[in-house]
Amino acid sequence: MLEKNKRIEILHTVIDVLTVEETIERVKEYIDEGCGLHLMGVNADKINMLNENERLKTIVNGCGIINADGASVVLASKYLKKPLPERVAGIDLMLDLVQLASREHYKVFLLGAKQEIVEKTKAVLLENNPGLEIVGIRNGYFKEENWGEVAEEIRKSGAQLVFVGITSPLKEYIVENFQKEQHLNCVFMGVGGSFDVISGSIPRAPIWMQKCNLEWLFRVMQEPKRLFKRYFVGNWKFIMAVVKEKRKGN
Repeated sequence: MLEKNKRIEILHTVIDVLTVEETIERVKEYIDEGCGLHLMGVNADKINMLNENERLKTIVNGCGIINADGASVVLASKYLKKPLPERVAGIDLMLDLVQLASREHYKVFLLGAKQEIVEKTKAVLLENNPGLEIVGIRNGYFKEENWGEVAEEIRKSGAQLVFVGITSPLKEYIVENFQKEQHLNCVFMGVGGSFDVISGSIPRAPIWMQKCNLEWLFRVMQEPKRLFKRYFVGNWKFIMAVVKEKRKGN
């Protein structure tokens, strides 16, 4: 039986007090023991979303590992006097886990995005990680009635680590179904738009912006119509909610 992680709670969301390295070690334990895991990353947008969606909140808070994938969440934890050690950025964690899979000979499955994107992602990962075994890929364009079929494809592949490049909350609903209804014991990690970045179809923020916690701003600059409301309005909403929680705590 795997030990439970030390956790805090911010705005009705539980978050593990884990560093990147500790997260990688925990994932390795899950894979080695053959235990199913939904590896979750939460940022301000995800926390806003789950506080308006009870089903999503239940799924997220029930995950075995929940990381702070957002500088704003880490800052909020410090403001609320229950500090998290660091941000665990989703795309960086994914690449770290790919390296782990290459070293430990874990079998990987890529699920999500357009077909050409997931194919290119596979090619890039194989080129950069000698010995990596990607046992299957599938684009993210399938309907709910096909969930069982997709789950069976993953099962037959023998995958131990499945990266899911599908948007929330659909991704959470799919993984929940795969675990509870299809009884898959893989480690599932939602990776958002990471396939787009890895494949080269969307650029990633320069290193200096990543270090200054401005990666979100770079993303808004790339897709202002789609992301302006999410980040500017959403971040303000998150900040106000955190301030309110702080006052209640005092």
